[in-house]
Amino acid sequence: MKLIIQIPCYNEADSLPDTLVDIPRRIDGIDEIEILVVDDGSHDGTSEAARRFGVRHIVRHRRNRGLAAAFQSGVNAALAAGADIIVNTDADGQYAGRAIADLVGPIIRGEADIVIGDRGVANSAHFGPVKQQLQKLGSAVVQRLARTDVPDAVSGFRAISREAAQRLTITTEFSYTTDMLIQAGRKRLAIKSVPVPTNATPRPSRLFKSIPQFILNTGVTMARAYTMYNPLRVFVWAGALCALLGLAPIVRFLWYYLSGEGAGHVQSLVLGGALVVLGLVTAMLGILADLIAGNRKLMEATLEHVRKIEDKVNRAQIPEEQPVRPDATDQVRPVRKSA
Repeated sequence: MKLIIQIPCYNEADSLPDTLVDIPRRIDGIDEIEILVVDDGSHDGTSEAARRFGVRHIVRHRRNRGLAAAFQSGVNAALAAGADIIVNTDADGQYAGRAIADLVGPIIRGEADIVIGDRGVANSAHFGPVKQQLQKLGSAVVQRLARTDVPDAVSGFRAISREAAQRLTITTEFSYTTDMLIQAGRKRLAIKSVPVPTNATPRPSRLFKSIPQFILNTGVTMARAYTMYNPLRVFVWAGALCALLGLAPIVRFLWYYLSGEGAGHVQSLVLGGALVVLGLVTAMLGILADLIAGNRKLMEATLEHVRKIEDKVNRAQIPEEQPVRPDATDQVRPVRKSA
């Protein structure tokens, strides 16, 4: 069984070596452990630092494309390199390498498809009170949307089985964490959470510049992912709310009309009628969106089958030297297949 540990990086030349040294080289139940670094358009020599430490797989974006794109590029490259389990960790040293064995354990035992590392944010001295409360709120919302019991939904320290990775495609441009969990929950993948130790990081997160920006981007990501998998429910409820609001001015008009003063309140009837019609149109759009969602599920199933076919072809025709296949904007260091 091969484990590939992927590390998305953006200008992490200084912190990456410590992270690489901390990664275990042997884990019970794992035959091969390899490291994959995704250099997301760094300009500080991150790729060179990875090469100096003997990293076998390096994917390099020519320009910075964001954490979600880096994560997906890493997953694609890890699958192409034959990973049976993929672990994602950060380059800033926040996640302790010794916890990787605990993270992959449930997948090795066949108990889970995805395992999320629970940092224990609520009781951790490494996180401030504002971040603790935001983490609690965000995780509670994701648990409800994804129908999962994951106390640390935004943790980037996670393990994914090969089968789960083939079924998931990140669609957001901000962060993969919540999008991936909502997808996995809706696809009824087995998700577990294990407690993991964390280290203090010397710098603030580069994913967002301020707390309000993080809240806005995360909220948009969650709403988009939930709507993608539940369009009929979202549009019908939105249409019902709009129609309900429209009933208020209609009732107002009827009240005055029955009182003999209806001629002066026609605007209430017009407003209420417009809102009711808008609500009905919104509900009808929900039916259309649900049909589109059904078509998307067929496309996802097709993509999963294509990935499995490519997997069989690659495993049957592995040359002595095989590069990890990038997309059109990536550069990848060729890797030599071990004996």
